[in-house]
Amino acid sequence: MIDIKKWRKKFFRKLSIIFIPAIIFTIMRLLWITYRKQYHFIDKTIEGQCIAVTWHGELLISPQVYRELRKTEPTAAIISRHFNGELIAKVLNFLEIMPLRGSSNRGAKQVLINAIKAIKAKQTIMITPDGPKGPRYSMSDGAVALALRAKLPIMIVNYKPSSYWQLSSWDKFLIPKPFSRLEIYHQIININNMQKDEAKKHLQSVMNRHSL
Repeated sequence: MIDIKKWRKKFFRKLSIIFIPAIIFTIMRLLWITYRKQYHFIDKTIEGQCIAVTWHGELLISPQVYRELRKTEPTAAIISRHFNGELIAKVLNFLEIMPLRGSSNRGAKQVLINAIKAIKAKQTIMITPDGPKGPRYSMSDGAVALALRAKLPIMIVNYKPSSYWQLSSWDKFLIPKPFSRLEIYHQIININNMQKDEAKKHLQSVMNRHSL
């Protein structure tokens, strides 16, 4: 016998995955056009393969900043296997950022293998160190472990809006209001001479300098 509730839930999820990412991306781009953007290049180097990081709550803007600075860089993003992760993956596809599905909780081993393969294929890897469930501004091992293993620099993107809405979600997701001013911060750091724990603390400290 068919479970109507489960069928309905599955049906609407599939429908959501088809339509919601396109709607979200359209809103993202329309908002982006209205913003008054001021870039702060703490490090002038914006070319070449790296590990790109941003906080989960800054995902509305940071991937767009990344693509603005690196228009043709082959890029893959580590994204959770949860339903919200599926939506994020579909949105990032519009920016030609390919998904690597998995997280520290689900599919960690396989996503690490896929990330290493992507790095060998000269792709940049994008990670939210506090995703997929936080706590907010916490630092998982992923970005640091990949940067140390591949001896790649880490690209950090943060921003501060002059006016914004903030959701009540665990990541305090930021939505800059239309026509607000964005102070966008770009920095490259190298952690190759650090131990993992030291590198994690350093990366977390640098990322927090320009976050709300």
